[in-house]
Amino acid sequence: MDEASPRPEQARNPYFISASASFAEAEPRVLKAGDTFAVFGHDGDATPGVGSAEGLYHRDTRYLSRLALTIAGVAPILLTSAVSNDNAMLTCDLTNPVLGADPNVIEQGQVHVRRARFLWGATCYERLTIRSFDRAPRRITLEIGFAADFADLFEVRGTKRARRGRLHSPQVDDKSGRVLLAYDGLDNRHLTTLVRFDPAPARLGPDRALYDLTLAPGTVTVIGLEFICDDGEEKPKPAAPSTTKDSDFLVAMGAARRRLRLARALSAAVESDNEVFNEAMLRAVADLAMLVTRTEQGPYPYAGIPWFSTAFGRDGIVTGLETLWLAPALSQGVLLYLAANQATTEDPAADAEPGKILHEVRHGEMALLGEVPFRRYYGSVDSTPLFVMLAGEYFDRTGDLETARALWPHIQAALQWIDRYGDADHDGFVEYGSKNPKGLTNQGWKDSHDSIFHADGTLARGPIALCEVQGYVYAARLAAARIAAALGEGARSAELAVQATALKDSFEKQFWDESLGLYVLALDGEKKPCRVRASNAGQVLLSRIASPEHAATVAKTLMESRFFSGWGIRTVASGEARYNPMSYHDGSVWPHDNALIATGFGRYGAREAALRVFDGLLAAAKEEEQRRLPELFCGFARMRHQGPTAYPVACSPQAWAAAALPAALSACLGIGFDPAHRTVTFDRPVLPAGVGRLHLKNLAIGDATIDIVLHRAEAGAIAMAVTARRGDIRAMMTS
Repeated sequence: MDEASPRPEQARNPYFISASASFAEAEPRVLKAGDTFAVFGHDGDATPGVGSAEGLYHRDTRYLSRLALTIAGVAPILLTSAVSNDNAMLTCDLTNPVLGADPNVIEQGQVHVRRARFLWGATCYERLTIRSFDRAPRRITLEIGFAADFADLFEVRGTKRARRGRLHSPQVDDKSGRVLLAYDGLDNRHLTTLVRFDPAPARLGPDRALYDLTLAPGTVTVIGLEFICDDGEEKPKPAAPSTTKDSDFLVAMGAARRRLRLARALSAAVESDNEVFNEAMLRAVADLAMLVTRTEQGPYPYAGIPWFSTAFGRDGIVTGLETLWLAPALSQGVLLYLAANQATTEDPAADAEPGKILHEVRHGEMALLGEVPFRRYYGSVDSTPLFVMLAGEYFDRTGDLETARALWPHIQAALQWIDRYGDADHDGFVEYGSKNPKGLTNQGWKDSHDSIFHADGTLARGPIALCEVQGYVYAARLAAARIAAALGEGARSAELAVQATALKDSFEKQFWDESLGLYVLALDGEKKPCRVRASNAGQVLLSRIASPEHAATVAKTLMESRFFSGWGIRTVASGEARYNPMSYHDGSVWPHDNALIATGFGRYGAREAALRVFDGLLAAAKEEEQRRLPELFCGFARMRHQGPTAYPVACSPQAWAAAALPAALSACLGIGFDPAHRTVTFDRPVLPAGVGRLHLKNLAIGDATIDIVLHRAEAGAIAMAVTARRGDIRAMMTS
């Protein structure tokens, strides 16, 4: 096949992320700060090429596509490589291979190079520390190669472009140790990467810097590097005035770490007597802190790295739902940001309609030119009801009437969208269909082109009504009813409750399938049910639209071996027409999907099923290098002495995957909050396998916080003790 021709999958879905290499194999090192992120290899290099996502990115553009360190023209040997526990700093330890020849040979392992790197203020800072352990003075040449292709993120993902803007010839200032790399986009923006070296190298060219170093025994040489991204709109801000580049490095590093500490402070803490549990939970909190970006409206969790480091409506809402018990301020930031960006007009190119909630926002050249429709894109059917659902759950969790009042006009606009646009045929169900031929074909969370199908494998034709979306609409109406009542709008509250009840009745009649033991995946454009065993039915439980009898059957079905792989519940059960454990949505395992299902289990009292899901996810995290759950993994059955099978281009970290363990844990604990009575409640809690003692710190209601220990007592019963209390707050447990 001609390399310029689209692959078959890309012909059907132009935004398919193709894999010519596996992220899991490379286990890239990831950093993020604000709208800037970076992906590096273990040695700290960024290597360009087909299938490589490595480089430094700012606002959906790659500002550094190549970075390579060599000693005497040879790649050094990697000793260790790790991102710090707080996700602030990448440190790589390297040494020399055998260099030169007799009598001037330098034996392997005589020179140590440490690369310390972090991001702050649209800048990548690096400090190279070179030390000789040889017994005699040595001369070596150290070379740093660099380049910037200014590729749009969608180009890096594999989307072909008919033409690009103009790359400028690099401007080299060898005296000051600076090189300016520049690109004029077709969108008339001038993008630059300023590369700075301190001290200035002996020789500086358009794509490399060379240092001639004389290393005396035991001496240390330090070289500072900066890669500064500038898109012409948001000028990078210096960390602080200083007199030396090294102090710049330290000041900026301190600022970066303070930001991460502030982000982590949004969350309560969870500790146990199980080391793996603690490591996985700490990683989850650290990843969420890194992914959170401060917007004008508050904190917002960007979806994931490398492909989704931006604001996604659905992802932000789901992450808010997952973390609401730990960090309600995050949900508040999500709600206020999405309210500020709610659609107010019809725009078919963006799939926008008044009241609709954002799906995705992009800042790259291709989005600004309309080559991809995601500049400000509204093509998701579930973000709007989920927005209202989260608003209700945030109010239930916090009692924050002020925020509820501010959101109320946006909630009403969202409900109007549901009635007018979401249910265009007025059959009582919300359906989707893209108005833009370039937009997403499927607009639920399973948005692959082949994810919604009939029992024989035939793809469903729209407009499509997904089962879980009807549940979200039901929960949205009840959430809005609760807020309306609190705001003194009793008549509107009653009206919404009646609408919710009517939806529940019709949903049970048209979506339940006794032969499947599940709700059907969807109704197609002809109202024919897609009788497919899919995990979507588990998310129905999240909304509480299911009858108790059907909820119990759903839980039983989803925990059967055709669904439950041992690591988690598959998106599609084995044996279904399109089942493929290596697919994106048709047989894989998604941690966030499992967390939402486990939350649904918990809402119907199915604690043991929720516990099995949590234990599977924790076991999967145990097998990951950094205890980090990826976006998804393959749906192969769990085997002894083997970890889960990696999906090759899964984002890691991913916000809703990072939040999956905390969410599933809350389902096991049956934790709830009663802000009116300032009480934290536990309903028949169960503890994960291997955890005998669980300590929850700084659980908050308003400005009061409480620390609680749950532990196993005699005969496996769970006992509770309050270890600290600050303000008017209490805890209760039912067993």
